[in-house]
Amino acid sequence: MAMPRISKVFGAVNVGSFRISAMIMGLSETGEMIVLGSGHRASQGIKRGYVTDMVAATYAIRDAVERAEKNAGASVSSVWIGCAGAGLASQIAKVEIDIGGRRIEEEDIEQLLVTARDSIQPDGRMVLHAQPAHYTLDGAHGVANPKGLHAERLGVDIHVMLADGAPIRNMIEAVQNAHLDVESVVAAPIAGGYACLSPEERELGTALIEIGGDVTNVSVYAAGMLLGLKAIPLGAADITDAIASAFGIRRFQAERLKCVAGSAIASPTDHREMIPIGGPGDNGAGPAARGADDKNRIPRAELVSVVTEELSRLTDAINKALKELGFAGARGNQVVLTGGGAELAGIAEFTQSALGRPVRIGKALSLRGLPEAHSTPGFATLSGLCLYAADDPVDIRAIQSRHQETVTATGTAMAGKVFRALKEYF
Repeated sequence: MAMPRISKVFGAVNVGSFRISAMIMGLSETGEMIVLGSGHRASQGIKRGYVTDMVAATYAIRDAVERAEKNAGASVSSVWIGCAGAGLASQIAKVEIDIGGRRIEEEDIEQLLVTARDSIQPDGRMVLHAQPAHYTLDGAHGVANPKGLHAERLGVDIHVMLADGAPIRNMIEAVQNAHLDVESVVAAPIAGGYACLSPEERELGTALIEIGGDVTNVSVYAAGMLLGLKAIPLGAADITDAIASAFGIRRFQAERLKCVAGSAIASPTDHREMIPIGGPGDNGAGPAARGADDKNRIPRAELVSVVTEELSRLTDAINKALKELGFAGARGNQVVLTGGGAELAGIAEFTQSALGRPVRIGKALSLRGLPEAHSTPGFATLSGLCLYAADDPVDIRAIQSRHQETVTATGTAMAGKVFRALKEYF
């Protein structure tokens, strides 16, 4: 099938602690999103979502983008950046204005959003997103577009995402040093939701858990929007480090063991199965692992034991975060795991048992041109960045009032700081 004509191109870079990945996606004249090229490389200069070495991070970003450009046969001058760290936080606030029972006009909606914009109180932090989610008419929720309806009071739920300013500025500078303009910095949970969750899942209530290398983001969606977020300073790299420490081996060996033979579910045959520490081509180089036999092999049962012990720590922290976010009861039934850490064998079953909720693995939605190697949970956020860019949701900070403001914000108090943005139908 011939490639349709591409009307617009989007570039995305997901800056992670384990890998830095880039994607170039095109929007066809028929409205289809097509992956033109993607690439990735090992991360450098990034730790727990923070830039720790500007030169190394810049080089890794430029290298990942060049690989994507080579695969795409096209270049990009600007990109959307995914951010999983930098102290992300999210909250919903409500703003209302008086309508007086008349028909709601476009100007009323604009004025409401301007009022909401002026009510944002970042308390010295950087606002990444400030988007309208649901409108309310006289307190009734679930209104997608209130124009043309009558109401005494018109309200809107505002979702604002905040981050620490300095880490975001460092990330932007690293990208700019790689000779790329920055379109926007997008919180990873937002991009992950675009890639992994259906509209119905966002409506009914779903927890999206992105297990990265050094950070696990727990976000809760309900009523069609992201309601809250908690960042846990644990990730897949902690499992790797635990394996390296338990057996006295190097990190690259521990990572290979985790990926090739590691599992979150024990098997009756694990005690009889011996796992070689060295990989293909190692030729027995390096010291013997702690507890290994004369061929430098360890029982798979011991490896699984280390993995499950670390996973128990992580799922305990996830469960605590879900409770703090109010994810329980009828609206707390579905959990979706994504991120590179979700590729561990048996992790869905382990997490389902630990949390007592149905769990599935979240991958990017089917996209034309997406290579099989990048159709995994570890690259879901990357795809979501391009989908977010193409959707270009409304941000209330870009709305300008066309007339003098005569109303003030009422409703739920702003609680000192407001937070984040969500997807809209305006």
